[in-house]
Amino acid sequence: QVQLVESGGGLVQPGGSLTLSCAASGSIVPIYLMGWYRQAPGKQRELVATITDNGATHYADSVKGRFTISRPYAKNTVLLQMNNLKPEDTADYSCHGHQLGRPASDDYWGHGTQVTVSS
Repeated sequence: QVQLVESGGGLVQPGGSLTLSCAASGSIVPIYLMGWYRQAPGKQRELVATITDNGATHYADSVKGRFTISRPYAKNTVLLQMNNLKPEDTADYSCHGHQLGRPASDDYWGHGTQVTVSS
């Protein structure tokens, strides 16, 4: 049973920075694709950024140039460095994992961590 556990959320002022971390337990093989999604109150969940196990990245236009996703440690750990945060970045951020060749119904999800950007 693979579990994703997030940490690093919190309250930050506009222009500030936060780093989210997600670690997967229970998987002995690298997870092909890991990433972050977010959902703000009253809005649909949206993709923030993804990274493959060989380092290929993808970002939502709204976060390009401000957020950086990486897998610097163990293969099944992913970080999201968020700089120049804006109030519209306020959301619940969830870690996601997908194995190549498996259906989306087998994807892994964390429980989420809240990021609030407010003065």
